[in-house]
Amino acid sequence: MSNMNELSQALIVGAGAGLSASFARALSKAGYSLHLTARDVSDLKDLSAETGAELHSLDGTDAAGMASLIADLPGNLRIACYNPSARVRGPITDFDPEDVRKSVEVTAYGAFLIGQAAARRMLMQEAQDDRRGTILFTGASAGVKGYPLSAPFAMGKFAQRGLAQSMARELHPKGIHVAWVNVDGTIRNPDVHGNSDDQGSLLHPDAIAQEYMNLVRQHRSAWSNEVTIRPWVETF
Repeated sequence: MSNMNELSQALIVGAGAGLSASFARALSKAGYSLHLTARDVSDLKDLSAETGAELHSLDGTDAAGMASLIADLPGNLRIACYNPSARVRGPITDFDPEDVRKSVEVTAYGAFLIGQAAARRMLMQEAQDDRRGTILFTGASAGVKGYPLSAPFAMGKFAQRGLAQSMARELHPKGIHVAWVNVDGTIRNPDVHGNSDDQGSLLHPDAIAQEYMNLVRQHRSAWSNEVTIRPWVETF
């Protein structure tokens, strides 16, 4: 992107190892000033040192905290990405209603909070290149089809996808790019999978991050509002 400077801010909510770390590294390399949030930021210190990111302790469902964080960011917020989701598995007859409520809050309500706060901030900004900013939601195939024993996750991801669709239709004409990314497959985690990539059947976080950067750089004449990425052997 042209005219990049230290006032171009990028925010990743729900940061951790894997995809968030890969996206943070890509954004840092591209010249963005980074802000990473998690409920517990102690595991992010090495990533912060590597990327220069500022860490913020935040629960993604904290409405006041989310609004305050985004309103107080310096410069211009150019990228906001929401990664958190919560899974609760089991038969529909056995779910604890409170567990279901919390799951939907993390996956969908938190996405709304960052979407609202980021949109408010970006609408006040001057456009850079061909946009005021980019808002990305990390989705899953559960937002396209509901799987058995996974009703709460499907509820949250369907709601998140609907939110992204509505925001895209509202905000694209105002210069804010909104996209929902269906990450359909298992993301490779060295702590779980070691050095094996199972002949390429696992999603590599660096490869996903590159697709996120492609969305950030898309020209407004060809904006994507939904993208699906999956390993070549994944069934769908």
